[in-house]
Amino acid sequence: MTHTRMERSSSADWVYARHFGLREAPFTNTPDSRFFFAHDSCQIALNTLLVSVRSGEGFTKVIGEVGTGKTLLCRKFLTSLDENFVTAYIPNPYLEPMTLLLAVADELGVPYYDDVNQHQLLKALTAFLIETYSEHDCTVVVCLDEAHALPMETLEALRLLSNLETPRRKLLQLVLFGQPELDHRLEQPAVRQLKQRISFSATLAPMDQAGIEDYLSHRLSTAGYQGKRLFTPAAVKLLYEASGGVPRLINVLAHKALLAAYGAGELSIGAQYVKAAIADTEAVGLRKSTAPRRWLRYVSTLLGVAAVSAATAVWGHWP
Repeated sequence: MTHTRMERSSSADWVYARHFGLREAPFTNTPDSRFFFAHDSCQIALNTLLVSVRSGEGFTKVIGEVGTGKTLLCRKFLTSLDENFVTAYIPNPYLEPMTLLLAVADELGVPYYDDVNQHQLLKALTAFLIETYSEHDCTVVVCLDEAHALPMETLEALRLLSNLETPRRKLLQLVLFGQPELDHRLEQPAVRQLKQRISFSATLAPMDQAGIEDYLSHRLSTAGYQGKRLFTPAAVKLLYEASGGVPRLINVLAHKALLAAYGAGELSIGAQYVKAAIADTEAVGLRKSTAPRRWLRYVSTLLGVAAVSAATAVWGHWP
């Protein structure tokens, strides 16, 4: 194992978790809905999604820049729906039209023959949706993550799915989560009919400085932290300036700052440890000018100590 960067490792996470009184690492970038934090734009987006699917509008769109929490919002949204909804989640919709229809059928458990064609598959989906609505009084919701990657012809296939309806209501609710490029794609004349069918939309914005402080407290508390405020005001300010309020970057920097403070034996995260994290993170742009190169050597040493401690705790020796 090399220590030139403060890489995530299960051993290091376990060691600093115990050091700070945590049950688990609080700043992982996995879409665990327990860590969902409803800052202003995120709460508005969640409310918009819930209103949209409950009113049966058909199409809803959520736009957010890279790292603003679209996938976590999607997971939280799905877990917020009750037994009156049947859901499907398509994480990677960079698919040809027929392949997307097959993925939707698979997620919903709709049976089909190996050599099924598009017409037959749409009939099978329609029959399933009608049965789900008429016999079980349930609404079917399909969420497509990374929807900005949808090929143009596949966007048109989504319009075909939106045609599945009775005279009284839509049988299928489609929710698109994507980067701003999705809006540009929807401006194309070829998909103007699809754009007209989007009844609700929301945009995820980065957090402000006050939101970041609440975000840190929420994630730490969810991970089991019960002590006094862990990040100093100066550290929070620096996190805001370096991350621009983007949750993914906040998680990366906060995790590395915890590692650095752990290596120094500290129980409070001051600005110096956030500077160490900034120096070690290429995606952050405050970056090297505010965090001298000596921090890289310092943090590498600290991480080496942490790794040795972790290995000793787990195996009884350093491998």
